[in-house]
Amino acid sequence: MNTRTFETKPCQDHMKLRRRGFKPAPHLLVVSRLASSFSLKTNPSGIMSQVLPPVVKSPLDTREYRALLLSNKLKVLCCSDSTTDKSAASLSVAAGSMNDPENVPGLAHFCEHMLFLGTKKYPVENDYSKFLAENGGSSNAYTARDHTNYYFDVAPEALESTLDRFAQFFISPLFTESATEREINAVHSEHEKNIPVDAWRSHQLELSTANKNHPYSRFATGNRKTLWDDTRKNGIDVCSSLKEYHRQYYSSNIMSLAVLGKETLDDLQVMVEKMFCEVKNFDIPLPRWEESPYTSEQLQKRLSVVPIKDVRYLTMLFPVPDYTKSYKSSADGYVSHLLGHEGEGSLLSLLKARNWVNALETANSIPARGFGTYKLAVDLTPEGLKHVDDIVDHVFQYLKMLTTKGPQKWIWEEMRDVNAVIFRFKDKQRPQSFVSNLTSIMQDYPLEDALSAGYILSDYNEQLINNVLSHLVPSNCRITVTSKDMEPQCSLSEAWYGVKYNLESIDSKALQRWENCEPHPDLKLPSPNAFIPTVFDLKTRDENTSITPRILLNTPFSRVWFLQDNEFKLPKAVVRLESHSALPLVDPLNSNLNYMMVEAVKDALTEYSYSASVAGLYYQITETIYGHEVLDRFDVIKEQQIRTLRNWKDNQPYSHATYHMTTLLREKRWTNEELLEAMKDVTLEKVISYAQEFVSKLKLEWLLFGNLTAQESLELVNKCQSFYEAIGSQPILASQAVLLREVELPTGSNYIFKSEHHSHLSSCVAVLFQAGLQDTKNNVIVELLEHIAHEPCFNQLRTQEQLGYIVFTGVRRASGTQGIQYIVQSDRHPAYVESRIHNFINSFHDLLHALTEEEFLQHRFALRIRKAEKPKKLKDRASTLWSEIVSQQYNFERQDIEIAALDQLTLQEIIQYFDETFGPSAPQRRRLAVHVTSMIEGGAGVNINEVDAQKGDGDYPEDQIAIEDPTEWKTHLPLFPTAKPFLRIPSFLAPSKSKL
Repeated sequence: MNTRTFETKPCQDHMKLRRRGFKPAPHLLVVSRLASSFSLKTNPSGIMSQVLPPVVKSPLDTREYRALLLSNKLKVLCCSDSTTDKSAASLSVAAGSMNDPENVPGLAHFCEHMLFLGTKKYPVENDYSKFLAENGGSSNAYTARDHTNYYFDVAPEALESTLDRFAQFFISPLFTESATEREINAVHSEHEKNIPVDAWRSHQLELSTANKNHPYSRFATGNRKTLWDDTRKNGIDVCSSLKEYHRQYYSSNIMSLAVLGKETLDDLQVMVEKMFCEVKNFDIPLPRWEESPYTSEQLQKRLSVVPIKDVRYLTMLFPVPDYTKSYKSSADGYVSHLLGHEGEGSLLSLLKARNWVNALETANSIPARGFGTYKLAVDLTPEGLKHVDDIVDHVFQYLKMLTTKGPQKWIWEEMRDVNAVIFRFKDKQRPQSFVSNLTSIMQDYPLEDALSAGYILSDYNEQLINNVLSHLVPSNCRITVTSKDMEPQCSLSEAWYGVKYNLESIDSKALQRWENCEPHPDLKLPSPNAFIPTVFDLKTRDENTSITPRILLNTPFSRVWFLQDNEFKLPKAVVRLESHSALPLVDPLNSNLNYMMVEAVKDALTEYSYSASVAGLYYQITETIYGHEVLDRFDVIKEQQIRTLRNWKDNQPYSHATYHMTTLLREKRWTNEELLEAMKDVTLEKVISYAQEFVSKLKLEWLLFGNLTAQESLELVNKCQSFYEAIGSQPILASQAVLLREVELPTGSNYIFKSEHHSHLSSCVAVLFQAGLQDTKNNVIVELLEHIAHEPCFNQLRTQEQLGYIVFTGVRRASGTQGIQYIVQSDRHPAYVESRIHNFINSFHDLLHALTEEEFLQHRFALRIRKAEKPKKLKDRASTLWSEIVSQQYNFERQDIEIAALDQLTLQEIIQYFDETFGPSAPQRRRLAVHVTSMIEGGAGVNINEVDAQKGDGDYPEDQIAIEDPTEWKTHLPLFPTAKPFLRIPSFLAPSKSKL
């Protein structure tokens, strides 16, 4: 797909901050060095480039690398991978929103948008996206504070042609007047989408309350006011400003480029030199901001913030130096690792024991080159909100303990060892994310360390650790408390997002108490980590080896699928287990009890499992509608779930639209309102009783995949089953293990469901055209039709008509059924938006009928490239296998089978299918629309304009039947049968004497 979701990068959401300050990396490492030695080299292109020192990589990394400095000082990393199924490239410019002119906030972000809309060599606005779509590719970009990152992936055969188009972004963009005005609407729509999102709001407040003279304090995204209204009022030509910004900062000497392809390193080098040596070098200094945006005037302050959702956070921010150059010692990571530890004796353990917090996360980050911040954030319980100062007490007590005990070399060595293991056995990344991540760090590290920076630790530095700790003191701190309870004391309003807040100095007595605190007796350093692996042998291959999972055990109680890995050949394994019960589907109360049981188990495992997760051993227990996979904090967990259900109303309109679509079509799904009402009846006694009943009757479905033998797998399963046997568990009935089904819309139907939204200005429309049951041929027909429609739809509705920032088309699959879905989030009325969707579908009929055989074959080739892409990680391969098992399809060779079917498709077949199933007059057409209409002041449902009221160009479907009561509506409609499994699996292979 070639959908672009341009974005500026906010600081991460409070509770999504990086949990441990070090990237787990190695001393067991045998480092490989590639590429020729440092030299000047004239290539067949006739251009002189500098070949830089060899790139450090893991000995298991089969890609080859060459670092270059082009004649125009552009940094390049060429990556040759003869096995790649996608080629990719990324270019990062070391200039971002902090380089905006003071009088045009958002210009860097706007420039990012505009580069996609035509260049002198390729002037057609959608040429780049159309070419990518025709060659199985996709693209994206983002604007950060100190850099802007562009990236794409594409079929390997099309790399050179795509690179030529990509290079023109940085050589000769058009910045046309017509596109400028239209794309400002896209930037404005993006900003409007973010206004009710707490992560964006809190981040902007963090900026707005920084030093006003620092560029960090500026508004980064831009909107219609900053880019159009204010510029016109001040006599600024925004188109000229764009060109000037591009001339000033898009200089090759502050750019980094990474290219990955099947070609040899020599061929990639020639390709890069030929296309990117034309990028102009203005020899500008690398932008860097040595002064922190937080001076003494912004520190020792307490911010009180009113959120949109019912959330409660305490965040402590400390300005720190930029420690990037000391990446081989990771002193900041050492401190973050300890403060964020979750084991026995940790800060989190103490705070959870008091029922004050649910989670604690830390992050040491570099918002922009030259200065850093250290953050500690906790998710507060209601009781914790009353004890904010006490929580801060404990934070500084823990820091005092670290200072008193001093740096511990053995802890740093554990970090080094864990990082070594992870780097040595690092999974191969998907090409697009791989090159994008590379270029974002190539400005900050020597190119030889671009792959290993943050992983290979070699310099233990006690002085630097103490330096980090010296900045984590009360006098260098600001505290933010976020809660709806803060509203009475918040009289200030942030300019761009309207955040209600209050800012005051921290009481001097509190500062003095924190400064003079003593270590708390319950706070301790972690124990040595017993989970750090030391054996990395690959297991002997089983005699009965296969390329698809086989069944080792099949009884009424348990089915065990096993596959020994012969593809990734890493000392890793994945074990998946689903405990299938009929209980969660009984009623909303049981669904809630199931959730509470799962969350209580996860909460209880935190201390024990944390050290394992640090060492790379991960577990996940998740609730499903059928059961779950794999209790003194009960009230806290219950309160969290009630808040989650209540906060759903503030989710994005598109999230509401997809939720309603699923609720309407799934055979049985409890609504958020039903679940919220049922939470009133959830008690600890009921959860305990439910858990006992849950384990009394189950069906276990296993998948064991990776570096395991069949014998080891059965031993592990037997250990688990012995527990169930000891408590007398029995298998559920076969009739209780069936899958839920999907509502079948009648042919010729045209239903609409309307819902209101009371938090966002934007509305949303989702339109689904149901296609029926999945099977091999229909799967690839539907995918190919969606693929052909994807780019024209985005271009028409997003780029040309500017309906909104979010324009999406995709194949919707659920319960063995499928269809094509269109989603548009817009500030226009849903009736108008739906009319434009149908206008596009009508025009797509003409486009499809006008396709030439050559164009059809190109689209088919593009989809083939996308479908042929292999999982890059063992866990991704496991997820693919698992989805076949839990969906009861068992088509473990789906990729090859569907590609073979795709290769046989003809143009006439897809035209016929479209005309019969999706087209304007299709006899088998089945349509369901969901309208989510904004009802707040200024929203599309309140201020409907004349054009919207007329529903566009007359393409609005007038024969729609409104769904008033979804439950009653579903009772009158049939259900699709479950899709026919690819393999027939008997309920059990042989009678079992065991009750399990």
